[in-house]
Amino acid sequence: MIREGTAHLPNVEVDSFEGLLVDYVTRRNADVVLRGIRAISDYEMELQMALLNRRMRPQMETVFLMASEENSFISSRMVKEIFRLGGDVTGFVPEIVAKYLHTKAPPHATVVS
Repeated sequence: MIREGTAHLPNVEVDSFEGLLVDYVTRRNADVVLRGIRAISDYEMELQMALLNRRMRPQMETVFLMASEENSFISSRMVKEIFRLGGDVTGFVPEIVAKYLHTKAPPHATVVS
């Protein structure tokens, strides 16, 4: 879904890894990690991780990007709950995600397109 949702962005590469982020960053020969933050609770956890990562790899910087106000309350947990209870999630997720949920929908759930 992420690959499909970002296919129109030529400067975006989708990848995954197992293990420590610092090891992945080293393998990719990168020095900067971008992390999204929605709320203060995200910041506290992200700051702790950034400081641990910096201790393990001092040249690695973490840059925090704040979510826009209109998206700051959206979380995958909330979207899944709305969907599970039959609510319309199209205003909270990209179109490709809504379509995927529709094809994978349990019998009691509905997605409005």
